[in-house]
Amino acid sequence: MSTGRDVFIVANSTDELGGVTGWMHRMAHLLQEQGHRVHTVGVHAAELTMALPEDPGYPVTALYPAHPPTPWTPKGVRDRLRIPARRREAARVAGKRQAVERLSGIFRAARPGGVVIVTQVWAMEWVGEAETDGLTVIGMSHESYDYSRASHRYRWIKNHYAGLERWLVLTEEDADTWAGDGMNNVGFMPNALAALPPVPSPRTGRSVASIGRLTDQKGIDMLLDAWALVAPERPDWTLDVYGAGEDEAALRAQCTGLGLDGSVHWRGRTDDVPAALARSSVFVQSSRGEGFPLALMEAMASGVPCAAFDCAPGVREIVRDGQDGLLAPAGDIGALADRLLRLTGNPRMRDAMGDRARTGVQRFSEAEIVRRWEELFALLER
Repeated sequence: MSTGRDVFIVANSTDELGGVTGWMHRMAHLLQEQGHRVHTVGVHAAELTMALPEDPGYPVTALYPAHPPTPWTPKGVRDRLRIPARRREAARVAGKRQAVERLSGIFRAARPGGVVIVTQVWAMEWVGEAETDGLTVIGMSHESYDYSRASHRYRWIKNHYAGLERWLVLTEEDADTWAGDGMNNVGFMPNALAALPPVPSPRTGRSVASIGRLTDQKGIDMLLDAWALVAPERPDWTLDVYGAGEDEAALRAQCTGLGLDGSVHWRGRTDDVPAALARSSVFVQSSRGEGFPLALMEAMASGVPCAAFDCAPGVREIVRDGQDGLLAPAGDIGALADRLLRLTGNPRMRDAMGDRARTGVQRFSEAEIVRRWEELFALLER
């Protein structure tokens, strides 16, 4: 048992449906089991929420009841004279000042040796303005270098993370890339495998499962295009899409337009991922960008072989192509369809890859990842 520290895990939200939220609460439990005192903080309460226990066993705080307003940037002299807009901006600034002061109050309660882990770049805006004297601040990014580089978050990382004691990405490959881009404080820390189901999937159901938010990043539109190539060849198989999100209506319309309503089942969000995977024989991930995807690890832990776009270092670190899953070049719909046809058409391949996946993914066990976090805490405290 380690010496207990105060550990604050700060994210965009503490209850938003998604992998980072799941990671935050799982890490909170693991660190608490190590004897640390954990407090999870979100900038705001989410609209599309994740089911959380009524009493998770540690404090959970949202600084705002809903997403805070975006800063106002006046365009020209006339815009500056708009009184209502100026009032709204003054209210936003005052609200942010209150939120930062509330966060500072939470941090002031820490004993010496306290650690702040900022899991997402946007949340760092509030942490950066709060009082963190005497605390070690660790920044994180849960997406690949390429995905950050193509978005506004690249500038935020450069602005907010360069001065921290340490900031962490998910793979050594991305850490090396960021170091080459001038970020000298970068390290890497993989996500932990949440649990190993006691019994793997029997891989008897003729079902391909996709689990993730129905948003552009997850690429379900590309998956539907790929499934349109698979379905005529595999009339006895179904694609089960688990998840909810802003693109659901458009995706359902696309599905109908492709003539796939008979073979695609929209399962909605699920709080029982192991049960969904137990009914599946193949898992598919069609994301445009990823960090270190937990859903992929969970599928492999269930012994379900995966077909995935090779869209990030984290994906190819988890899936060893040709051994325990099949990777397709990022965005190549024909190649993803090919991988799905190979897995759905070959039960011996499915069983061999599924068994190897279940064994291999245990290298990301919770015990191993927690050990690495403890090493990092000790190193940064010196």
